[in-house]
Amino acid sequence: MIRRLCLISGLLFVSMLQAACGPAIEPGSSLHYGLTLAPSGIDPHLNASSELTIPLGSVYDTLVFQDPSSGAFVPGLASSWTISADGKHYTFDLRRDVTFQDGTPFNAESVRANLEYITNPDHHSQKALFLLGPLDRVQVVDEYTVALHLRQPYAPLLDSLSQVYLGMASPTALETWGPQDYGFHQVGTGPYAFVEYVPNDHLTLRANPAYAWAPAIYQHKKPSIETIVFRFYEDPATRALALQSGEVDIIGEVPARDAVRLVEGGGYVLHPVPIPGQPTQYLLNTRRAPTNDLRVRQALLRSVDRLALTRTVFGDESPMADGPLSANTAGYFPAFAPFHQEIDAASALLDAAGWQRATSDSARMRNGQPLALRLVAPNWGSNPEVAELVAAAWRGLGAQVELEVAPGFGPLKEAQAAGDYNAIGVNFFGHDPDLLRAFYRSDGLYNWAGLADPELDGLLDQGAAFVGPDSERTALYARVAERLADQAVLLPIRDYVNLVVARGTLDGLSFSSQGWNPFLIDLRLRP
Repeated sequence: MIRRLCLISGLLFVSMLQAACGPAIEPGSSLHYGLTLAPSGIDPHLNASSELTIPLGSVYDTLVFQDPSSGAFVPGLASSWTISADGKHYTFDLRRDVTFQDGTPFNAESVRANLEYITNPDHHSQKALFLLGPLDRVQVVDEYTVALHLRQPYAPLLDSLSQVYLGMASPTALETWGPQDYGFHQVGTGPYAFVEYVPNDHLTLRANPAYAWAPAIYQHKKPSIETIVFRFYEDPATRALALQSGEVDIIGEVPARDAVRLVEGGGYVLHPVPIPGQPTQYLLNTRRAPTNDLRVRQALLRSVDRLALTRTVFGDESPMADGPLSANTAGYFPAFAPFHQEIDAASALLDAAGWQRATSDSARMRNGQPLALRLVAPNWGSNPEVAELVAAAWRGLGAQVELEVAPGFGPLKEAQAAGDYNAIGVNFFGHDPDLLRAFYRSDGLYNWAGLADPELDGLLDQGAAFVGPDSERTALYARVAERLADQAVLLPIRDYVNLVVARGTLDGLSFSSQGWNPFLIDLRLRP
């Protein structure tokens, strides 16, 4: 009897331990995850792809995490932090129980090494560097205290520090492999360890059995699935087939019709994940004729039935965009709400700009030259289908439209650098509205609309450095949105929603506040 009671007590203890820490790793368990783009670079500290965050968000922990339900910042590798009254000094107290997957201890020197790796000008960081804003220096106060000193206040800093691009990497691995090879030998502190990456083929992760410092936003404290293999499916038509054939258990950016068909057929679950940041959009080039004329830009915007286009391509899962930020992004303001299809108004604007058409179906001409437009679209996020419908609307106005689909971000940047475009599709993701500064400030890295507006520059700078109530900062970005609408420099299409489809046997799927990366630690496989 005593032995039976001991056994029961032991089982209760194990049950309680599992409830607190999550079940142990299931030996031999595996999951296959479909990615929709093969990143040109895979080091999150140096490369900018959103796709890389899907696997690597579980390889790295960050100093702080953002709660996807409340938007609040919660402790991560930093157990607490303080911010100076002037907003220029952040001091982080670090956890003392964290070890990198290669055995290197995590401490303040680790933070310094990571941020110096990112800010090293020879490393040419494409995103992480800019997330740090006006960082001046990193101070190691003691072994477990680090201070970040800024040249000026920078409102998005905590948001930046919560992203995988600023995830903490092993200083030993960074020094051993350097910027050329570290991407193939990544080491973090997260619940999954990087195993290998074969470009354009697969990326493999394995559960980290030593993980014992999960943040509060995770449902479980330990991973359950031993191995997760990511493969790439760039052609949207192949994604539903990959699920049906058993090649993958989960995949994102499934075309709307395929997603509905799979779910209605049974055995699959649709997870629509709204992605904060910019909507699917096209920037109008203010430096190249004829879109250097405000009336022409206004006409192009008014000629597109954005609601019908959104429903045609994305079904009912994606809302029509009505601003430079998606509705689930901080600082959102619907400045473009009045712009629905207004053919008569668009035609009148072109007439006033001197672009006349002899008959209702002839080409518009001015001084013997046709109204010629060049539209460049990315190859992701259903942009090719969107661009076809946008081009059709513009042709309906009497414009001659040349459409080019760039086969990747590199070719898209090359097309932009050449300047030979009137409209170009590009959008970045992020929870903080400061991402607009790179697109619309006069010296912005992605000022592909060619804006040079001192008033707009001032508003964007105020928003980045603002220290005060969120409502007042939001009011600044409302003015930014209204200014962009007045200048008709972008055509917003739809708020980005990632249609993720998974097998019905997969439980616990949830995503970070940035929208893209799943919490792999919480995934559970049902028999």
